[in-house]
Amino acid sequence: MRGFLIVGNKAVTKPFNLNDLAGSAGRMDIICRCIAQSLFISHGIRRDVEVYALLLGEPDPPKALKIVGSEVRYMAPDERNVGGIIRKALGLSVDEGWKRSSPGVYIARKSLRDLLDELSKDYSVVYLREDGLFVREVACKLKRPLFVLGDHMGLKEEDERTVMEYAKFVVSVSNLSLQADQCIVIVHYELDTCQSSRVS
Repeated sequence: MRGFLIVGNKAVTKPFNLNDLAGSAGRMDIICRCIAQSLFISHGIRRDVEVYALLLGEPDPPKALKIVGSEVRYMAPDERNVGGIIRKALGLSVDEGWKRSSPGVYIARKSLRDLLDELSKDYSVVYLREDGLFVREVACKLKRPLFVLGDHMGLKEEDERTVMEYAKFVVSVSNLSLQADQCIVIVHYELDTCQSSRVS
């Protein structure tokens, strides 16, 4: 198993206009791309992946999404399709318990600390940051990693301090500042390479 937790600093917490994912929806386009790159392979879905998106925008933060690869149905990798699934989830009333919105998609009212408290019991938390260890140096050592990364704004200082309380590793995928979805693709490549070398 591997997981990804994407922090959407401005991602709205109410149903939004699918025609304006990058604007009035608070860069929900980034969240959609990260979900797609986390889950999709050619003609299929990675069944051993869970994706979490923390939505911190107006008007009702925080809200958290959970997408379980082994359960997902009726999802396509394009931004509009993923956005529609998120919008449907945001139409539900939520509390701290996960509520199912559609197959494999859940929503709850959880803060970053709430999520990390819950997920660190099952995952080793890995913070993706430009000044970390190069991912290739540690990829084969990681057991059930949960990669935490920010959107185009990165993580706020307070959120970064919270993540560092839980992180077992701080890892970099490049000395360049890459887009969040690109980082996810690179992480998958390195972990897939490790798995292939173990099999051979």
